[in-house]
Amino acid sequence: MIRDPVTGFIYPEAWVERCRTPEQLEEVARGFAVLTASGKVLRRGFTTGTTAAAAAKAAVLSLGKAVREVSLTLPCGIEAILPVTAEGGFASCVKDGGDHEIDVTAGVEILAQVSVREGITLVAGTGIGRYARGTPRFRIGDPAISVVARESILKAIKEAVDLAGLPGIEVVLSIPEGPALAAHTLNARVGIGGGISILGTTGLVEPWDVHLRDSVYERLATIEHPVLTTGRLGLRYAKLFFPDQEVILVGSGIREALMHAHGSPILCGLPGLILRAIDPHILEGTGYATIEEFGSSPDFYPAMRKALESFKREMPGVRVVLFSRDGAIVGDSG
Repeated sequence: MIRDPVTGFIYPEAWVERCRTPEQLEEVARGFAVLTASGKVLRRGFTTGTTAAAAAKAAVLSLGKAVREVSLTLPCGIEAILPVTAEGGFASCVKDGGDHEIDVTAGVEILAQVSVREGITLVAGTGIGRYARGTPRFRIGDPAISVVARESILKAIKEAVDLAGLPGIEVVLSIPEGPALAAHTLNARVGIGGGISILGTTGLVEPWDVHLRDSVYERLATIEHPVLTTGRLGLRYAKLFFPDQEVILVGSGIREALMHAHGSPILCGLPGLILRAIDPHILEGTGYATIEEFGSSPDFYPAMRKALESFKREMPGVRVVLFSRDGAIVGDSG
């Protein structure tokens, strides 16, 4: 039996038997790859958050000697070793996108430079985007570093500071290609300018190609009451809300996945992707660019309820459950 340590999914024996590269199954068991229904193995990559954490930790450790690799505990709990180039308080780590076909940040170099100080300070430098509009979680001018990614980076820095016996450190992160790469991301549409975001919920990038898509559809076709979700936070809370049902990660392909689902599926996750999928016009005329921004408006809840009611009429067999980032249910189509 092989269980995915990231999602908890137990791979069917038929999938394992189809694998023509059995030596890669060890990486699947460790969580650094996924097995598809065809037997093909796809590598997971590392997020910008993990890459930045590796660069930051390496920069601190390199004050003592040159560093070529660092170990990290990823947010999902897996131990990983990442290659770095670091010496004299300056480090570089290149993002490994794994087998994700359209990861635009794959191969980007994240730099870290450190100075010994009291306490621990993290500075977002050139190439890291900043919010041009406020959201419920971020103020105008805040660096586009997600909460989980920031925690991961600070944890890595603290580990290095303790290992080096330093009183504290200032770490400046920068991404030389950030401003140019930002044009190929959705950052401008969500109010982030000047560079790319530092993100990552599990610390890993999920591979996604036709093999993985077909594997998801095969799972949906064999489960009577599946729970579909869109991201890692969705995976976490959906398992808490529906512990006796199988939860399947479908990413942004929500409507396509629902077409393959049997029985009485539940669509469960954060409002952003789901509301845009079930009502593509929900933001029209609101003056907001994202669901997160719209969420601070008194008009949001009536619009959300209207979208859920309309979708219930369109697909009466599907229940939609929406929750906030702290796990509170904010909408339920019943």
